[in-house]
Amino acid sequence: MGKTLALGRPRRLDASQLRRIEKALLKGPQSQGYGTEIWTLPRVATVIERVSGVKYHPGHVWRILRGLGWSLQRPSLRACERDDEAIARWVREDWPRVKKTPGGVEH
Repeated sequence: MGKTLALGRPRRLDASQLRRIEKALLKGPQSQGYGTEIWTLPRVATVIERVSGVKYHPGHVWRILRGLGWSLQRPSLRACERDDEAIARWVREDWPRVKKTPGGVEH
């Protein structure tokens, strides 16, 4: 049979650029100057542009990450520093005082 034609646009990033991008991402967001260790699509788009010179809209970055074998992960909703006892104490002692409106009418 004949050749198989690739559909769609040609890739804008070659294999060596993708390796450099992944290497930068694996170092973590703080190594790129961000204050937290969470990758967001806009942050990844910025790293891609810094490393390769190719600009991507953040909405299209996900395809590149999937191609690199990355998956969506969300941080846990509960901070590891959470102090349940302190929260219960605040709800018991402070919340009743705080929830009162200046006119003395409770909600």
